[in-house]
Amino acid sequence: MNVEIAPHVRETASQLGGGVPYALKVLAGRLADEPDLGEPSSLPGILHVQIDGDLFEDCPALAVGYIREPDRIEIRFVTPASFAQPATDVPGEPERQGREQGVDPGAEAVTVREVADAWRRIIGWLQAHAPASLAALRAGASSAAVAAVEDDLGVRIPVELRALWLLTAGDDGAQGWGCLPGNQALMTLDGVRALYRRKRDAQVAQDARDSGRPEEERITVWEATWIPVVAVGPSDDSSGLYLDAATGYLGRWSRYNEAPGEERDTLVTYLEEMADMLEYPALAVRDRPGLIGGTLVWLSGFDPAQETRWRSLADC
Repeated sequence: MNVEIAPHVRETASQLGGGVPYALKVLAGRLADEPDLGEPSSLPGILHVQIDGDLFEDCPALAVGYIREPDRIEIRFVTPASFAQPATDVPGEPERQGREQGVDPGAEAVTVREVADAWRRIIGWLQAHAPASLAALRAGASSAAVAAVEDDLGVRIPVELRALWLLTAGDDGAQGWGCLPGNQALMTLDGVRALYRRKRDAQVAQDARDSGRPEEERITVWEATWIPVVAVGPSDDSSGLYLDAATGYLGRWSRYNEAPGEERDTLVTYLEEMADMLEYPALAVRDRPGLIGGTLVWLSGFDPAQETRWRSLADC
């Protein structure tokens, strides 16, 4: 039986750990002898199988999906098995919350692929047009680093955010501007930890002030499932976007009590729309992308006094 590994799977494998490509090679050899090794997934025609990470150096436990044809097998996805594991409550950690239903590895893999495809479009555009903004993006985090954030927060990191952090672990900004719409910046993992703890401490203080008040009069500062993701600027976390691990939707926080936006994005739709606005700027609705030299600058987060320096992509 001939076993093939799709090119995008090889690329993903190299990002998950140094031992993952070898683990896939070993699995391919086993599938050649046992083509029915896997179990059906929720994706039509896709079987999935687990790889024990303890058997390989620098390799997390993996969920692998493949299709089987009469004379060939093609491995179609690989993702850390922890992406599909349900969150569990840990004694002494009442804040450990999130989406608790286990998800089929196939469905998780689709989400990982969607994030990777959207980010690849964004990176490709930055490479061609805004090298300064590209250079400000940090390298992807390791699976161990993401797991450490999860442990510190006590909240299961949603699969889409894990996937993004494996691709890039923050934006240091170019000329003070982040590359996300509004010139916002993807937060670093240390920044996520610090802001989350600060907000949760504020909630504890607020709960003490609200003790004895009716439930409807209590103030929510920060839910335990809110994970900060995007800050208003590379060095400014006075406002930004969080990802609610319980719902999968992005929400806005602000130190200045600004009203939340009306749009309800997931992280996937947020990244996909950003890629669309860069590739088709004339159709951009929420914001207008442009350039100052080799830096991507969005009009909504730009000082009008400097607008003469700014070139709209739609006019280029």
